[in-house]
Amino acid sequence: MRILIDADGCPVVDLTVRIAAEYRVECLILCDTSHWFDKPGAKTLVFSKGADSVDFALVNLLRCGDVVVTQDYGLAAMCLARNAVVLRQDGLEYTAENMDALLMARHTARKIRKGGGRLHGMGKRQKSEDRQYECALRCVLGHADSLRQTDVQE
Repeated sequence: MRILIDADGCPVVDLTVRIAAEYRVECLILCDTSHWFDKPGAKTLVFSKGADSVDFALVNLLRCGDVVVTQDYGLAAMCLARNAVVLRQDGLEYTAENMDALLMARHTARKIRKGGGRLHGMGKRQKSEDRQYECALRCVLGHADSLRQTDVQE
């Protein structure tokens, strides 16, 4: 198991790297050339700037059981298809059950914007979102850790 972070615009990179180190899980930070991350305890992979270049690179690197951190619904859907656990930066776990509704909301928002409508942007990030995210990530890693311990005992 590894953690792969879609790091462009990601507010939880530092928190994720710190938690990955605590659980001794490899952490990969993926970004394009317009961003640069140098975090001790994580490996940064930089890809050319371009539409979805980081997203496709991330999907190609995925292994079954990896954890992905992203706010991109399209990327999340591709990662779910590759049997990854996918978390949004506020702790929401993307699942097959909620993905259709999220993609439909994205499609509807795009149609509204194309028609000249305006939508409210995201509000200022709250500390509670960091706490929710931390709890969700620790839950995923703790569950995987307990499964590894069970396998060792058997």
